[in-house]
Amino acid sequence: MRLARHLPVTTLAAAIAMSGHAQAQTEITVATVNNNDMVIMQSLTEAFEEAHPDITLDWVVLEENVLRQRMTTDIATGGAQFDVMTIGTYEVPIWAERGWLSPLDNLPDDYNEDDLLASVRDGLSYDDTLHALPFYAESSMMYYRTDLFEEAGIEMSEQPTWEEVREWAGKLHGTQDGLAGICLRGKPGWGENMAFVSTLVNTYGGRWFDEEWNPELNSDAWVNAIQFYVDLLNDYGPPGLAPTALTKIWRYSPVATAPCGWMPPRQPANCMTAMSPMWRTA
Repeated sequence: MRLARHLPVTTLAAAIAMSGHAQAQTEITVATVNNNDMVIMQSLTEAFEEAHPDITLDWVVLEENVLRQRMTTDIATGGAQFDVMTIGTYEVPIWAERGWLSPLDNLPDDYNEDDLLASVRDGLSYDDTLHALPFYAESSMMYYRTDLFEEAGIEMSEQPTWEEVREWAGKLHGTQDGLAGICLRGKPGWGENMAFVSTLVNTYGGRWFDEEWNPELNSDAWVNAIQFYVDLLNDYGPPGLAPTALTKIWRYSPVATAPCGWMPPRQPANCMTAMSPMWRTA
């Protein structure tokens, strides 16, 4: 099966919830995920409050699975705990259709919607109107250690298959002390390992539903893809895989290959070795 490269957009975007817009002397509660890019966004608080002295920001920063559960429960029940939320392209059209999100139809003149990638813009729109604004977008890719590949005599294919990835991981696993052949997300959750597993299943010809909306989770494609994923991590992954979330995956600097649905963090202290010039995208 070919290695999927086209995770269209697993964007995390800020959306204004049904509790309303900012008024004078207003506190806005922002719910967001605890990854590096959202920490960068949070660091802009002081600049925002200086530009808008009648508004203060209150941040609720949560782990991915907890965030999704709390936001979904809150907005579905009309709890209105959060005014601005970090959500993705899965939630936006569904929540917008149900009237849970405010349309962003009065953006500043200097915000050019045409600058957004079409797939990002479409994924965050309902009835051709944006209901969320992207802070960043993601795509699926694989990084590999060029020095280890050269030492093992491995040449990266133009279009690598998952069978090749497994073969390479097997050749490299354990060739150095503590070296894992591959590192993937292992933590269960929609925004965790399933961000990768869904694209893996696609390469096996699988899908979530058929044209009549019958679930296909018991199909051969799903069974084969999940078995491949489990075997790959058990055989060639680092120890302690179950807690491996997207915020931790790049801390495994010795890994040889690292397919992942997440862009590398902008915090070099977390991954000086991993993000050295020896790393390259496949």
